[in-house]
Amino acid sequence: MDLIFWRHAEAALEGEGDDALERPLTAKGERQAERMAEWLNRRLAHSTRILVSPALRCQQTAKALGRKFRTAADLAPGASPEVVLHVARWPDAGEPVLVIGHQPTLGLAASLVLTGVAQAWSIKKSAVWWIRHRPRDDEGQVILQAVQSPDCL
Repeated sequence: MDLIFWRHAEAALEGEGDDALERPLTAKGERQAERMAEWLNRRLAHSTRILVSPALRCQQTAKALGRKFRTAADLAPGASPEVVLHVARWPDAGEPVLVIGHQPTLGLAASLVLTGVAQAWSIKKSAVWWIRHRPRDDEGQVILQAVQSPDCL
């Protein structure tokens, strides 16, 4: 199973009294999302299941892909890494899964998958972490397939 974490692109700063779910992407964030979407679209299988936080900035990031996606309320800001992995059906999903979400949740989920311990790892805005689980013996093997930042595209 391939599990791809994509942190939303740069969003407007949160102002006092603002709804955290309604922050839009900045112009820079729109460019980041477009660059990363182009990179992903060259690599993602057509069968990839795309799960997106209900936050506007994640919805806008996902739309850059030009593919169908499902909004998952469980991926809202503050979600636990365990919930993210459950929603993605890690490591047993029959198709690749792309999760578009938030920090610190995605960093915690990535560290949990790769090390077995949730740690405060940072994932840059609009960066992708591509993790693969493949069957090996009784336990399986987890591989960090790729890490890509929009700054490197």
